[in-house]
Amino acid sequence: MADVAGGRTRSELALRVVSALVLIPFALFVVHQGGVWLAVGSALFAGVMAFEWCRMAGQRPVWLAVPVLAVINLAFFAAPAAWVCGALGVFALIFGALHGRGFALGAFGMMYAGGLPFALQVLREGGPWDGQAAALILMAIVWASDSGAYFAGRGFGGPALSTDSPNKTWSGALGAVICSVLSGAIAAGIEDADLTTWLLFGAAISVVAQAGDLFESQIKRQFGVKDASGLVPGHGGVMDRVDGLGAVCVLAVAAFLAAPGLVESLGFQE
Repeated sequence: MADVAGGRTRSELALRVVSALVLIPFALFVVHQGGVWLAVGSALFAGVMAFEWCRMAGQRPVWLAVPVLAVINLAFFAAPAAWVCGALGVFALIFGALHGRGFALGAFGMMYAGGLPFALQVLREGGPWDGQAAALILMAIVWASDSGAYFAGRGFGGPALSTDSPNKTWSGALGAVICSVLSGAIAAGIEDADLTTWLLFGAAISVVAQAGDLFESQIKRQFGVKDASGLVPGHGGVMDRVDGLGAVCVLAVAAFLAAPGLVESLGFQE
């Protein structure tokens, strides 16, 4: 039995590595390039996430949700962020009225599926800060947090972090925070910025990313599904991979706009 469990773990890890080798270079490329490349990448992710949400929630019309969310994210290349955000909100209201399974649920689903990739675009392109550095470094810290959670959780086990996610443990959560704090220290050196601010910011990134992950786990539990889809081998769906990063992007944009001094302390000033 132990050999079978060990074989499954190795097989799962291999799938996760292969998927990461495909997704990470793609994400790094579009974020590094920005502009139309990022808009196209965000449109692709938004369309896939719209499909995954409709699949989980059993909501229709999928044929409307997928292209509209993709086009809205693509429009950020040529339109102000406020216009794109307004278009996303209007479509969410329309979709909530159309699908007939609860207005609030439908509207939230479209804001969630379309808003996470949009937040990454705003972080990269839409603020008075070095968006390229901010987006790439925050992505790297979120991935470090995910890796720390996976390996610490597998290695040490222990009590579950949440009943909605029995595979997530307190040891994994602590490993995630430690990896994020260490990544924050590296980021402080790269940006020649305040070390204490980066240590705290790194820890905050991990907490927010894990909260985003747990939030989606609760959503999936309510819908009675294990994964948003099976499009990403070893990970589930696209939504399962970007939930934490999306939450980090949303709160980072809000924090940078509300506290310009934080941008300077992190070394992201233009």
